[in-house]
Amino acid sequence: MGRGKLRIYLGSAPGVGKTYAMLSEAHRRVERGTDCVVAFVEHHDRPRTEVMLHGLEQVPRREIEYRGSRFHEMDVDAVLDRAPAVALVDELAHTNVPGSRNAKRWQDVEEFLAAGIDVVSTVNIQHLESLGDVVEAITGVRQRETVPDEVVRRAGQIELVDMSPQALRRRMAHGNIYKPDKVDAALSNYFRPGNLTALRELALLWVADRADEYLQQYRGEHDIRSTWQARERIVVGLTGGPEGRTLIRRAARLAEKGAGGEVLAVYIARSDGLTAASPKELAVQRTLVEDLGGTFHHVIGDDVPSALLEFARGVNATQVVLGSSRRKTWQYVFGPGVGATVARESGPDLDVHIVTHEEAAKGRGLPVARGARLGRSRILWGWLVGIGGPVLLSLILTHVRSDLGLANDMLLFLSLTVAAALVGGLLPALASAAFGSLLLNYFFTPPKHLFTVADPKNIVAIVIFVGVAVSVASVVDLAARRTHQAARLRAESEILSFLAGSVLRGDTSLEALLERVRETFAMESVALLERESDTAPWTCAGSVGPHPDGRPEDADVDVPVGGGIDMVLALSGRVLPAEDRRVLAAFAAQAAVVVDRRRLRSEADQARALAEGNRIRTALLAAVSHDLRTPLAGIKAAVSSLRAEDVEWSPQDQAELLAGIEAGADRLDHLVGNLLDMSRLQTGTVTPLIRETDLDEVVPMALGGVPDPELSIDLDIPESLPMVSVDRGLLERAVANIVENAVKYSPAEGPGSRVLVAASTHGDRVELRVVDRGPGVPDAAKDRIFAPFQRYGDAPRGAGVGLGLAVARGFVEAMGGTLDAEDTPGGGLTMVLTLRAATAPDPAGPPDPSWVRTTSAPADTAGAQRGRHT
Repeated sequence: MGRGKLRIYLGSAPGVGKTYAMLSEAHRRVERGTDCVVAFVEHHDRPRTEVMLHGLEQVPRREIEYRGSRFHEMDVDAVLDRAPAVALVDELAHTNVPGSRNAKRWQDVEEFLAAGIDVVSTVNIQHLESLGDVVEAITGVRQRETVPDEVVRRAGQIELVDMSPQALRRRMAHGNIYKPDKVDAALSNYFRPGNLTALRELALLWVADRADEYLQQYRGEHDIRSTWQARERIVVGLTGGPEGRTLIRRAARLAEKGAGGEVLAVYIARSDGLTAASPKELAVQRTLVEDLGGTFHHVIGDDVPSALLEFARGVNATQVVLGSSRRKTWQYVFGPGVGATVARESGPDLDVHIVTHEEAAKGRGLPVARGARLGRSRILWGWLVGIGGPVLLSLILTHVRSDLGLANDMLLFLSLTVAAALVGGLLPALASAAFGSLLLNYFFTPPKHLFTVADPKNIVAIVIFVGVAVSVASVVDLAARRTHQAARLRAESEILSFLAGSVLRGDTSLEALLERVRETFAMESVALLERESDTAPWTCAGSVGPHPDGRPEDADVDVPVGGGIDMVLALSGRVLPAEDRRVLAAFAAQAAVVVDRRRLRSEADQARALAEGNRIRTALLAAVSHDLRTPLAGIKAAVSSLRAEDVEWSPQDQAELLAGIEAGADRLDHLVGNLLDMSRLQTGTVTPLIRETDLDEVVPMALGGVPDPELSIDLDIPESLPMVSVDRGLLERAVANIVENAVKYSPAEGPGSRVLVAASTHGDRVELRVVDRGPGVPDAAKDRIFAPFQRYGDAPRGAGVGLGLAVARGFVEAMGGTLDAEDTPGGGLTMVLTLRAATAPDPAGPPDPSWVRTTSAPADTAGAQRGRHT
């Protein structure tokens, strides 16, 4: 009997309908006559899911007693005895109750598959083992039940069950997923729009990766070399020349024309390490392609066209972008060139674009091999072995030994030539070969002690000796050079990889980069100098080490950096050889990128601050012209009336005028206070005094300014809440502004007229939620309501200048918290104030945390953290 097949319905979040989809598939199979049974399905009291179980055969569950309670688990033996064609198993990541046949449900499924039973199962994306840390960072809830990714990957079919966050929250609000008493807590915690959107993206990306794996596997199994144009993948062939930037931008424009386009830039280097590419230019092109959303690849290959086509077909590319050849006309006698060869051999499935550029037909330099850096001591020893060795060997052979024969003498002299090549390089070896041949001729070739040779055979032997010695010396020296080049190129590639990765990630400061330069080249000090023009003095943009040079001419090594202004990397300590300048140029280019990014970031911050200041000044003038003058006009009118000598005011009239003066003064005080608070926030002079505080001490104090708080506000602050780290004064002002805003927009009467102020815990955070049943705010306007001088909708002019929420968010963020707006289920607006808990709350959980129902974990966790309404 063959192994059964596994089909998985993968849910992007709890409640999207994966169990319903699995049961629908079961009904379709039963209608086709397939023997299908329900091994285990949990409907969680959802009416529509429960209805779908009607008409399907269900295998009775097994009852297990654990710690005095009875639980029902899937009966594996009963399913195996029944031996259906298809078994439905819900919640693949479920942990079985201790005492069960297997610890995890996916292990039960493995037994069914081994017995030849096809299995249809369900699992949520947050329960994949590899995504546990990511899901916890997003939702704040650690998934205690997981399934290995490999188990899901082995499924024959994976079907994604997806739903938009808005639709899922509507299903939740209508009671289609959880019971009504858990809906509010679930919507406020795990099922937030941001959480659901992130989980949905994780599911889509995971399934897309699996689809790509299946496609590559299928192409490999069927030996398909042609490109399948499922989506546009554009490969850009780079040479390290300046035309690469043009090619990258052209490829990016091609990718933008189709949805999901991808750009892959590839530089192909020869295996011998010889290259004419500029490291500085390659670093700039790597930065450019990363900034445009593409990827950079470094490939080794002696046959550039073949390596490029192999790479393109390997990544299933659809297009290749190459630049017009930089060869001059006469250079085409050596071959048609890379572009023409790639276009000829690409085939009908791979489009090749030849892009013209300014460097076309201008010629290109030839690669220059660098010699090995042996040092003075090794060169000296090489000459000593090459010259002194033959002399010493001649003395030994003429005074100590008997006649060994000319052949053996030549082998001994040849060994000294090889030793000279190994120690001192090619020149000492050549000198050793020439000098050794003379000694062989003089001492060991008849007639001896004369530079003549009587036997023609000996002449041939000496000539062969010289040829072999020169050849061996050349090969040995070449091998030594290649070994040195390989080691050096490996070190250079590691350095360049570090530079590209660190700078592109933005995690390297200029000082750290300069310190890396100083350590790499063993320098005393390194400085990056710049000036505005040729006549301007040099200024130091950054430096490390003692006594950095202030001018390039004072440095031991200076490397110019291109850009709109003069910029030079100056190093002091020693003079570097020419080959080290290649890596140094890459460092200089990356330093320039860091400086440019820092300058642009500073300019952007200044521009943003100026724009914000101009906007606030304009809005302030508008506010002063109306909102401040209105109460002043009322106060002046009331005072003028009281001072009028021709009118006799009754005590009641005087009280009303004084009350009007007091109300106008209170309104002015409130407006001026908010203006001053906003000014403090804009100038950065708000310095919170953080202390551990209980919310139930601060929130009631903040409600003092609300008219009739007992009639308009429901307060729910559980005593079990942990303390929060806040500034009590700033928190009180922020809460007061939020609650006053909620009361202002709440209905005047009816069941929704009372504002709910409730607090709960969420991981290591404490949330204060201010819920109103007013008209609400559209999603597009939720961020604008926190901007200064913004009032949503048709708020009356007397409603204030629109600073309350802006001041509240500024104070909350100054304390390290957040303030956001969400829709109230059923209509209205909910302000969510999140603060850091001073001490983490004790999590409430079952007696044994090793088993928890999979789909209930998010809602139960959320519900346990929310207090009841008073």
